[in-house]
Amino acid sequence: MSIDNITTDQALKDKHRALWASGDYPAVADVIAALGPRLTDAVAIGPDDRVVDIAAGAGNVAIPAARTGAHVVATDLTPDLLVIGESREPDLGIVWRTADAEDLPFDEGTFDVAVSCVGVMFAPHHQRCADELIRVCRPGGRIGLINWTPTGFIGQLFSVMKPYAPPPPPGASPGVLWGDADHVRALFGNHVHDVTATTESLPISRFADGAAFRDFFKATYGPTIATYKAIGDDPTRAAELDAAMAALADDHIADGQMEWEYLLVTGTVTG
Repeated sequence: MSIDNITTDQALKDKHRALWASGDYPAVADVIAALGPRLTDAVAIGPDDRVVDIAAGAGNVAIPAARTGAHVVATDLTPDLLVIGESREPDLGIVWRTADAEDLPFDEGTFDVAVSCVGVMFAPHHQRCADELIRVCRPGGRIGLINWTPTGFIGQLFSVMKPYAPPPPPGASPGVLWGDADHVRALFGNHVHDVTATTESLPISRFADGAAFRDFFKATYGPTIATYKAIGDDPTRAAELDAAMAALADDHIADGQMEWEYLLVTGTVTG
């Protein structure tokens, strides 16, 4: 990699780190907390498993995994989130470590299980992330992922925000592609076998109406905050986005509940 590419890549990482440190992502993590135990169960994490949670955020998977007796390392590009995660469960023995999902600081085959829950999908270079998931997991080890689908509510939310958001950096792939089973299988190639991909949904009863959802995400969710920041002082575009986000959420609320669709992928590293 040239010096120019290294500089550009570092600037991109710095932007991502700042994006996820903005707002209050742990509040969002609380809304989707049930995904952590779901992924922990799906890859059958248990006592003495060596587990790495990649792009762990505030520990939605790392914490329930550690409660099984597993030895867990939680990594994230944004150290602010790791500090919050550690403060939540300081006595579980989790190692909280700042690390880039595209360049993990671990030897090949270090872990029995590698997991990521709506985390690694937001790194820009998908193949690098997939290669790292495979590299740090031993042959015969398990990989487990939960990612938002392109067609589900969160995938549609990103489509609504896209016309107002800053342009993606060159070479970056859309995060919701990680919610497409064929895309994930292609990333894994023949390095992961017994791949299962199941579309499931998370029931959300947090929001009374679309406006309540919109206001919550405007205040807490880094990508939404960045999108509004990109609009700047244009009140017309801000009003358009306000209306579009509220309308989308209203369309997905029935009897006070939403369903947020995700793809659950599990597989075994080829040995």
